[in-house]
Amino acid sequence: MRKIIFSSLITFGSILLSSCMILMQPFSGSIDDELERAIDLGFDGIIVYVNQSGESSYYSAGWNNRENLIPADPHLLFKIASISKLYIAAATTMMVADDALSLDDTVAELLPAIAGRIDYSDEITLRMLIQHRSGIPDYTDHPDYPWDDLIKVNSDTLQYFLDRPALFKPGRRYSYSNSNYFLIGEILDDALGYSHHMYIENEILIPLGLNNTYNLLSEVDIDDVMSGYLIGYEPDIKDAEFIQPGGSMVATAEDVGIFLRALIDGTLLTDEEQAIYSSVYEYEHTGWLPGFTSIARYQSDIDAVVIQFVNTSGGELFWLDLERVYKRIIKTLEWGQR
Repeated sequence: MRKIIFSSLITFGSILLSSCMILMQPFSGSIDDELERAIDLGFDGIIVYVNQSGESSYYSAGWNNRENLIPADPHLLFKIASISKLYIAAATTMMVADDALSLDDTVAELLPAIAGRIDYSDEITLRMLIQHRSGIPDYTDHPDYPWDDLIKVNSDTLQYFLDRPALFKPGRRYSYSNSNYFLIGEILDDALGYSHHMYIENEILIPLGLNNTYNLLSEVDIDDVMSGYLIGYEPDIKDAEFIQPGGSMVATAEDVGIFLRALIDGTLLTDEEQAIYSSVYEYEHTGWLPGFTSIARYQSDIDAVVIQFVNTSGGELFWLDLERVYKRIIKTLEWGQR
């Protein structure tokens, strides 16, 4: 998989110039046109959901499955990857408001069985984990992390970040680390006495009527999930399941949009919970897994929740185009309000 990722970077670099030319084209005022331009960039398929001022719109272009020439469908399930962290942050906020946890609890207090294998565990607080200010190394950055054969049991993840030196002293700076949300998942499970997946389902998904959101890929019919492609590698890789907390969820773009709107407007959280959430985490997120890239954001100036799913992944250069496409979609919506 590492060779594949390296190859994908080379392949993508060869089309960088043409992508710049495509994205310099004038705006047509049509989101459908912008999605077609995205396909011209080399995206296999793209889904966009917009909820603006109470109205929802659905868009798609390209392929769901390119081998079988199945068109993209805006209602397909998608691996939302790190957008899952918004749901875990919301669940943690609810438990803090219920006094089941405290943001000032330390890792040493919350996870004593492994605390001795984490630098500064007696100083790292739950708040720092949520905010990515713990200094704990990201397990996905470990050189031996098995991207080509994903972990099947969550506890096997520990070997990729325990007993590793801290990146910095807790609270000193920000460094995004999937290890933080892996530990939050463990903390929630211990505090609840059952899986935080069930808590998220009972306290977030069911109340919001999110019938097309799931905690794990194994919970769904794989035929309902959009295919995923890595630049430079031909096969569909949607079957690979990432199970770690903070990256495991599957949902439709509409469900993610409904959740994000509810997280922002007070539908999901009480006033106390909203204040806690606002103090610790953000109201937007991106997601990446091999074959799957996503953006979920709220544009306050035009009152629009905009979700973008692309079933293609590459390297950092690929993200530049993802963001450019997203910005062009926002610009199109802004022009529509003139």
